[in-house]
Amino acid sequence: MTQEELFKKLVAHSKEYGFIFPSSEIYDGLSAVYDYGQQGVELKNNIKRYWWESMVRLHDNIVGIDSAIFMHPKIWEASGHVGAFNDPLIDNRDSKKRYRADVLIEDFIAKQDEKIAKEVEKARKRFGEAFDEAKFLETNPRVIEHKAKRDAVHSRMVAALNDNNLEELRQIIVDSEIVCPISGTRNWTEVRQFNLMFETKMGSVSEGANTIYLRPETAQGIFVNFLNVQKTGRMKIPFGIAQIGKAFRNEIVARQFIFRMREFEQMEMQFFVRPGEELEWFKKWKATRMSWHRALGFGDEHYRFHDHDKLAHYANAATDVEYEFPFGFKEVEGIHSRTDFDLGNHQKFSGKKIQYFDTETGESYVPYVVETSIGVDRMVLQVLSASYEEQQLEGGESRIVMHIPAALAPVKAAVLPLSKKPDLQNVAQKLAADLRQHEWMIDYDEAGAIGRRYRREDEIGTPLCVTVDFDTLDDQAVTIRERDTMQQERVSLDKVADYIAERIGEKRVSVPQMPVEMGGEAWPESVKIAEAGGLY
Repeated sequence: MTQEELFKKLVAHSKEYGFIFPSSEIYDGLSAVYDYGQQGVELKNNIKRYWWESMVRLHDNIVGIDSAIFMHPKIWEASGHVGAFNDPLIDNRDSKKRYRADVLIEDFIAKQDEKIAKEVEKARKRFGEAFDEAKFLETNPRVIEHKAKRDAVHSRMVAALNDNNLEELRQIIVDSEIVCPISGTRNWTEVRQFNLMFETKMGSVSEGANTIYLRPETAQGIFVNFLNVQKTGRMKIPFGIAQIGKAFRNEIVARQFIFRMREFEQMEMQFFVRPGEELEWFKKWKATRMSWHRALGFGDEHYRFHDHDKLAHYANAATDVEYEFPFGFKEVEGIHSRTDFDLGNHQKFSGKKIQYFDTETGESYVPYVVETSIGVDRMVLQVLSASYEEQQLEGGESRIVMHIPAALAPVKAAVLPLSKKPDLQNVAQKLAADLRQHEWMIDYDEAGAIGRRYRREDEIGTPLCVTVDFDTLDDQAVTIRERDTMQQERVSLDKVADYIAERIGEKRVSVPQMPVEMGGEAWPESVKIAEAGGLY
């Protein structure tokens, strides 16, 4: 199966099983906008929770906020978005499609890298253990040719981007004979800058309304609340402020499912440090964030760092964590050293002093910032693409299984009565209700053959299936089937919750559905109210 075929199957699977739907589909959809279905919203929420708990709850010096989408227009002037938030765009006259010029060139460069990798792989199969990859890369004529073409285009692109030379960007596309993916032609327009901000109006009547913007990033909400958080939280440098929130950009449609959207969600953390220490903290966060991604278990070889060829005007270091999607290596997280640009500019534009008094040094200064930022939607696509597998089983059967990490799985376990007999239904329904007390999403399914029900749960990534059968009525035990191995184990009814907690890597306290005064259970003496429902 080619990567393109895999991607098409993934898109179809996401819709069929309730992960992601095209927005406004009954009206033929809305370009680059998607809705999350019943499975997708649980996956998305679990990703956000997984990030939040690792970023905020596991760090004493990182706190979270939730800033408004609408912000004072001057904020976007101070941040540079109004004047400089542009992408270099080029149109194909035949297909009428618009593309980012730099992305077209980067895709061309990636193709040269793929050609080199194919030559290496052919040589490895040909020479076996005697293969010397380093020597092959230095001496093989085809590799040398591909590498020379790649390096020449790359150096021209970097120079053009840094010089903001739009004519040169177009010339690179022409010289490289890059064709439109839709029309297959090279009938290109000039390259133009296109602002990505979404404008709207705020006011009681249209005539007197003020122009404001839907925020293109969540970071500025953190910066303008720096003083509020620092003072109220008595935070000491270094410390971080985290936020999960919506952002909006007038993006060019990438035709890569939810990889690039006009409305998207960011998980972002701004870490404030002493001037001069930002590059050291940049290295630390670079390593920390890569470890976080690799801990998901999708394979270390599918991740890499990609240092920016062109730094943003505010940055002195920048890199991306890239993951190998079915359509190639693409960014999933950005890590930037933003210097003191943001706080410094907000101090200038607002007229308010935005500084930190360091009691250790006795100095007041504008802190420097190291940023980590993940697109939630990209993470959803990454998890889906990494988890999807078609398996051939013994006896000629096959199944589709989503190997979603248990911590992120939309449904943690499914309770399945073997038949619709009332005795089995009663036990299964009570078990499902008990398990839901642990704040797990539990599926209950009694329709169809048990094998087909197993398959349905495999297809949405449910880690465990709990089957209540006729033996349960006698031995008070159930059969638990594991998703990936399909192995089954007999477990006592009173041990099912502990078994699930151990297998999915979570241990949660049991939370009463109602307070005592409304007929609910009392809190266990060992549990503090603040901890209820959280992780030990």
